Amino acid sequence: MRQPMVAGNWKMNATRWEAENLVRAIKEAEPDPSAVEILVCPPFTAIDAVARVLKGSPIRYGAQNLFWEKNGAYTGEISGEMLRDLGCRYVILGHSERRQIFGESDQDVARKYAAAKRSGLIPVLCVGETEEQRSQGITEQVVSAQLQAILQQTDAATFHGTVIAYEPVWAIGTGLTATPDQAQEVHAFLRAELHAFDSGVGASTRILYGGSVKAENAAEIFSRPDIDGGLIGGASLKAEEFLRICAAAAA
Repeated sequence: MRQPMVAGNWKMNATRWEAENLVRAIKEAEPDPSAVEILVCPPFTAIDAVARVLKGSPIRYGAQNLFWEKNGAYTGEISGEMLRDLGCRYVILGHSERRQIFGESDQDVARKYAAAKRSGLIPVLCVGETEEQRSQGITEQVVSAQLQAILQQTDAATFHGTVIAYEPVWAIGTGLTATPDQAQEVHAFLRAELHAFDSGVGASTRILYGGSVKAENAAEIFSRPDIDGGLIGGASLKAEEFLRICAAAAA
């Protein structure tokens, strides 16, 4: 049985002081780690502060991005080894904002994915379609290509342990949310794709939904059989609402 996960992507928010206060409030609520795995991904500058607060806690922390090289003349970048040195366990890769704003291609994401695996990090691999692609009826082709890009650089076994996050681009930060049935349809397709690569991977991989998830709609979204939790943006910056989402996933 797949353990639910709720991951908070804080994006470019929170000073070290704000991050400490936020994660302390989450920690002090003492959510049941056997019911739901909780992950927080602060900005790079706050990772160490979050790590100190979470020491000894079952709540995981990770990063929002990395570069595919181990070291070198890459001003402004950060490597998987550096993240591991900070104690990170997870890293978000291929988020729609990285793809749309910073122009990351499927191949760029695949290179970062391989680097994360080499560094011993667990990727939270984001896939999803734009509004235009959905209107054209090519959602499945788009997300399949995003998975296939990973396979072109490695093999199916690399998906063991990986977390997939389906995040329709048109629902990121817009207030729009895919209906539970729309989300389930894509999640089921993704699971079938993974199953075609490796049946064990298909059955065990956690697939999260991301896209304007709130405390009010979380329970209905998470009730679908192939949705294993959520990748939460804005709502993860409010401890009370984030914890309500975590409780919905644990139910």
